[in-house]
Amino acid sequence: MIILDASVMIAHLDASDDHHDRAVELLMEEAEHGFASSAVTVAEALVGPARRGRLEAARAALRQIGLEEIAVGPGASSQLATLRAETGLKLPDCCVLLAAWDAPAERVGTFDAKLREAASRLGLTSH
Repeated sequence: MIILDASVMIAHLDASDDHHDRAVELLMEEAEHGFASSAVTVAEALVGPARRGRLEAARAALRQIGLEEIAVGPGASSQLATLRAETGLKLPDCCVLLAAWDAPAERVGTFDAKLREAASRLGLTSH
């Protein structure tokens, strides 16, 4: 399973995004592994479509790639605080790492260099 960061979902949903082609390529090449993301990360990716009145179309596109939404569970506040303190990442990026642990997954799909570096330090590979 690959945990997707908002950057990949946003690029996938927006054909004008600079990373759109990379996102589509990643999703096509890795489809057999399955995709998941934290509910918080999915919400982050859906803000733009919600502003444009395209929320349901965006949700359908994420369902089409088989995206599994991982709920933020009990005790997540302490885990997220620890991840934030240890990595220096912003909280939304920590949600990606926590989802990788909760899934469990060994890979993270992101276009964010800082998140990719932190994932690597935690033993996760990234695309």
